[in-house]
Amino acid sequence: MSDGLFDVGGGDEPASGSVVAAPLAVRMRPAGLDEVVGQDHLLKPGSPLRRLVEGSGAASVILYGPPGTGKTTLASLISGATGRRFEALSALSAGVKDVRAVIDEARRSAVHGRQTVLFIDEVHRFSKTQQDALLAAVENRVVLLVAATTENPSFSVVAPLLSRSLILQLQPLTADAVRTVVQRAITDPRGLGGAVEVDDDAVALLVTLSAGDARRALTALEVAAEAGERVTVEVIEQSLDKAAVRYDRDGDQHYDVVSAFIKSVRGSDVDAALHYLARMLTAGEDPRFIARRLMILASEDIGIADPTALPTAVAAAQTVQLIGLPEAQLTLAHATVHLATAPKSNAVTVALGAAMADIRAGKAGMVPAHLRDGHYAGAAALGHAQGYKYAHDHPGGVAAQQYPPDELVGVDYYRPTAYGAEREIGGRLEKLRAIIRRKR
Repeated sequence: MSDGLFDVGGGDEPASGSVVAAPLAVRMRPAGLDEVVGQDHLLKPGSPLRRLVEGSGAASVILYGPPGTGKTTLASLISGATGRRFEALSALSAGVKDVRAVIDEARRSAVHGRQTVLFIDEVHRFSKTQQDALLAAVENRVVLLVAATTENPSFSVVAPLLSRSLILQLQPLTADAVRTVVQRAITDPRGLGGAVEVDDDAVALLVTLSAGDARRALTALEVAAEAGERVTVEVIEQSLDKAAVRYDRDGDQHYDVVSAFIKSVRGSDVDAALHYLARMLTAGEDPRFIARRLMILASEDIGIADPTALPTAVAAAQTVQLIGLPEAQLTLAHATVHLATAPKSNAVTVALGAAMADIRAGKAGMVPAHLRDGHYAGAAALGHAQGYKYAHDHPGGVAAQQYPPDELVGVDYYRPTAYGAEREIGGRLEKLRAIIRRKR
């Protein structure tokens, strides 16, 4: 059940045969707030989360953030620092029966004055029925709910549960924070205890590959450390079967590679686009970020020239959410190839820009009277909706009447190109404008 561990551990060396055999990320789990690295915005003195950990808070919380940012660790600290019972459920395997069993046990504990912290991992995977089963227990504080989700809870958690909880958003760790985690794990007795030498370049590579996920960095370090007494870049590459990629998510290389990816797709160089996609994926870029960029590009640089481009990009984003990596890499490649080889047009982008420029210039006249709302008493007396021509009553479903304000009559914002589907649209648009603007 352990989630990503964005934090740093410390303390005495464990007894022989205890947690030493546990994964490095588990051994380095923090025992208190003083060992936590990252999420400073949530742990300031007096903040709701800090009060919960210190035992003075009572509100249930929904922790929303990427994998590996410490959601389970924070839940454990909330429980451990206050002497509360801790129960954990995974939405992947738990059903309504499991939820009710935990709540029943929590009620029994409450009789003896001990509250239960109920941690639910991936709560967005719970059905409405499963989430509804929590409401009474959360409302009556039989359980203190700490729910974790990688999805926006506004769309994935039922409204009654949202209203009973605080939503706290966790951020990916900065490179400096991950570096602190790695360095501590190298020297701490609970970690490698200084038994392995790790080159500075190797630490930098671990930070880059982590993509803000300290658990990933610690797992990679542990695998590399098994190879010998010195960890180098080459050892990490061999251990993880990954090449060191010149790509820093927090530096210029990040922006350079992303920029090159977008410009390659826009420029229809499918091979270069695939190269930069591979660099981003290999370096641990968030696939959701890549999917979002493809969706933007589909409208900005392709538009109506290929109306199927945006659905492909949206489907890729949905697939990334549903199946994740590594399988979603193929979906991103699929979308990249489609968009790179599609006919290009920025006509929609230019059209919207021109329309917004006119608005900023004050060209926002009155809506023509015949287009105004007529569904209220007194509208007719004002002349609203009088003389409106219902398009479907006219040949071809097009009627000759004024649609824009007087100041913008005859203005052409959208100018389709001669590429792809816009070639046909251009001819049709010319006929539509001729009918609509015909002398009335």
